[in-house]
Amino acid sequence: MHNCFAYHFTPAGSMIETGAHALGCAVFPGGVGNTEQQVRAIADLQPAGYGGTPSFLKIILEKAAELGTPLPSLKKALVSGEALPPSLRAWFTERGVAVLQCYATADLGLIAYESAADAGMILDEQVIVEITRPGTGDPVALGEVGEVVVTSFNPDYPLIRFATGDLSAFLPGHSACGRTGMRLKGWLGRADQTAKIKGMFVHPAQVAEVLKRHGLSKGRLVIEKDGDFDLAILSVESADASVSGAVAESFQALCKLRATVLIVALGSLPNDGKVIDDKRPVG
Repeated sequence: MHNCFAYHFTPAGSMIETGAHALGCAVFPGGVGNTEQQVRAIADLQPAGYGGTPSFLKIILEKAAELGTPLPSLKKALVSGEALPPSLRAWFTERGVAVLQCYATADLGLIAYESAADAGMILDEQVIVEITRPGTGDPVALGEVGEVVVTSFNPDYPLIRFATGDLSAFLPGHSACGRTGMRLKGWLGRADQTAKIKGMFVHPAQVAEVLKRHGLSKGRLVIEKDGDFDLAILSVESADASVSGAVAESFQALCKLRATVLIVALGSLPNDGKVIDDKRPVG
């Protein structure tokens, strides 16, 4: 397996490597970035599978096509960290890569995973999952969308009714693959303003810290979709347009992501208390 999850400041790389080792797989720790080197490593080592975010897999395959470097060994992929829209899954299928996704968090580890039946995400048997009404903790009716709340009895790090902040719903019946566990419909958005961009969570407090560093009082992070890629646009109120570059650097340093910074007139942002506005389509 060629593992393109990060190994630093996040447990994702270690998590998927541990699972791959349990299957007897050799793992190449590719990590993130260095796309051309990733292509060369895959071409030389010929792994059967990829682990990482779906957007980075697309970048690697596009770079391979640009370089004229075939990657015939890469037939399977396990992706996570961001949404996998049907259009992107079909794009991978057209190029001979069968992609399945799993749902996990840094605190809990694996929560649910897809099977080849492609009919929802089957719950891991080591956790208890509830769907609750956001902000209340009360379970909702079967099929109703709510917040995913998970209980894990990991003896090293037990968590009782851990609210993930993710929205989903239970699917009725069983998967066509034969597994009888409960299934989640998939990721349907966030229960709060916290957003996940390219596998990284961004919190309102982080946006506030960016503004504070530059003496700015108001800003809004808008997340949009451009094809299969996430775009982060940070609008800040300021009378000084020259601060945009410094604000962009602070955002990247604090959030580990790039954002386009727009300077807008003082008093022009809506007075609705929203710091992060996720405009990506759900489902």
